[in-house]
Amino acid sequence: MKKQLLCTSAIALGVAAAAPASAQDWNLDWGGFMSQHVAFIDGDLKVGGATAPGFDWSGLELHQTAEIIFTPSITLDNGLTFGVNIQFEGQNGLNIDESYMSISSDTFGRLDIGAENSAGYKSMVGAPTVTSMWINSPSISTFIALSASGALPFAFRQAAISSYTEVAGNNDVRRISYYTPSFNGLTIGVSYARDGVTNAGNNYGLGLDTNGIFLSDVMDIGVNYSQSFGNADVNIGARYGTGSYAAGNPASDPETWGIGATVGFGGFTIGGSYAENDNGAANGVGDQEGWSFGMTYDAAGPWAFEALTYQGETTVAPGVTSDYTAYKVGASRDLGPGVDWDVYAVMAENGVSGTLEVEGFAVGTAINLSF
Repeated sequence: MKKQLLCTSAIALGVAAAAPASAQDWNLDWGGFMSQHVAFIDGDLKVGGATAPGFDWSGLELHQTAEIIFTPSITLDNGLTFGVNIQFEGQNGLNIDESYMSISSDTFGRLDIGAENSAGYKSMVGAPTVTSMWINSPSISTFIALSASGALPFAFRQAAISSYTEVAGNNDVRRISYYTPSFNGLTIGVSYARDGVTNAGNNYGLGLDTNGIFLSDVMDIGVNYSQSFGNADVNIGARYGTGSYAAGNPASDPETWGIGATVGFGGFTIGGSYAENDNGAANGVGDQEGWSFGMTYDAAGPWAFEALTYQGETTVAPGVTSDYTAYKVGASRDLGPGVDWDVYAVMAENGVSGTLEVEGFAVGTAINLSF
């Protein structure tokens, strides 16, 4: 595929060098990306099947996402590489997204310690895509107000909107993860987080999840297999994770699991994924599931094309679900080293049929810079 998808989720740390060492022996790598989107949108809110007056989200809209990523590293005489990955988000001030240390070697594998997504999350595979506006994530909500300002479920890192899930929706929490060396394309990862405190804070916290419930002892396992067979490239990912809620909380402990795969051949890549979040509430309220499916084509020359969908649902009451549905077609052109141009169209909707629904359409373009 001509381009690597730009996203704010985890970017793997590749580390290498030599030692014992002085400061000049460090490899002081850094890089980053920026995507600038411009789109025409048409969306509205329906209450009881009728369009609500004053909630017509139509017109021209802009969106950008950017990160500067520092990855210094050094390799000692014993073959172990020590590295740092610090990611600064640039679109709303210079906020730290992820921050962790890695220890790795070809025979040892890799140990990540710090604020980062779990091994389960990083092992997953979803439907292939070539443009930088995701629908297997909350990204499209920047153009279409799919949460209706919080009136509808649209939970980050949960299966109703993305198969890249985390336990109870935790994100970039302080954890320790270990990944085995690749055995003929097979890598296994395990993670442990003491609590649900997000990002790179150093102080003790209560570890509240997105529902305000104390979350602790978060365990994840992920498996990824990537191999080529003749002209076919196969990538398979699977994950399972669970955690513990506070003693006395009426909710049962949360779980998540998912599986996905892609197969590439002759310029085509086809694939999909399925995931679930069991969030522990009575009668399954809050539980989520979703799936993706799609295909890309890497044409001769600079263009690549895509067509894909994501379908998800959240149980909002016994026997009642809020459904998220999105379809996207698009194309990406390689303009030069680290520069891509995207064009895409997305149709998306979310809500409880006949009760409260948001639906919208976006036609957009983006320039993606990767350096």
